[in-house]
Amino acid sequence: MATLKQIRQRIRAAKNIQQITKAMKLVAAARLKKSTDRVLEARPYADKLLDIMTDMSASGTLPSHPLLTKRDVKNVLVIVLTSDRGLAGGFNTTIIRKAVELIKTLDGKPVQLISYGKKANLFFSKRGYNMVDNYSAPSAGARLQDAVALTRKARELFESGEVDAVYVVYAKFYSAVRQVPQCVQLLPIEAPDGTGAAGGEVEFEPSADIVLNTLLPRYFQTLVWQSMLESTASEFGARMSAMTAATDNAGKMIQTLTLKANRERQAAITKEILEVVGGAEALK
Repeated sequence: MATLKQIRQRIRAAKNIQQITKAMKLVAAARLKKSTDRVLEARPYADKLLDIMTDMSASGTLPSHPLLTKRDVKNVLVIVLTSDRGLAGGFNTTIIRKAVELIKTLDGKPVQLISYGKKANLFFSKRGYNMVDNYSAPSAGARLQDAVALTRKARELFESGEVDAVYVVYAKFYSAVRQVPQCVQLLPIEAPDGTGAAGGEVEFEPSADIVLNTLLPRYFQTLVWQSMLESTASEFGARMSAMTAATDNAGKMIQTLTLKANRERQAAITKEILEVVGGAEALK
């Protein structure tokens, strides 16, 4: 049985942990608000690009472009978006599990991996996967320059024919308590169904080729950037929820230990009183 001194030490340790988890919860909550705003602001832009693609599809067959090239899938690139740090509940675990499930469905095709966040890089590199590149995820959230660099690397691998399909695995943000892992094929870009979108003939100025050469790389980069923003918001939501639960559990532990310490102290006092009374009775 723990002594009173040991119980008090555990209470102090629990209070210190509670202070840390509460601070992390407040930081995550502040960053969650900012990252949520970024996600909501980016979604209309991505939707508008999709509308333009739909209008172009409605005009007829799209001109050829490297990002639209479909080949027999022999090599696959998977981009996995996680975080650098833990203490975010099951955020990283669910994403990595989703990526592993995707790899298993590829029927043994060679897979190359790009990780965004140290957790994915640590997991896959230790298990012998082919890591072609990795990026560190800043604690404040995804950066546009990282999305540009990641997009450039993925395009180089696809356009050179080194890979025939590109997927991204990330957590889509719905709320602070709900983040759903997603697996989305990025390349080759599938032309959306343009049925009824344009409602008539579409004219391109200066030409369809120039418009497509400008639009498709930007569309691909927007898909990557949107995934990174969703992942960032999901990370902060998961971390805030995890730290809230940890803070509450620490509070319950402190209450339980305090009650136990009071009982031990009362038992010690009662024992001392009984010894004093017993000694007094013995002197009579």
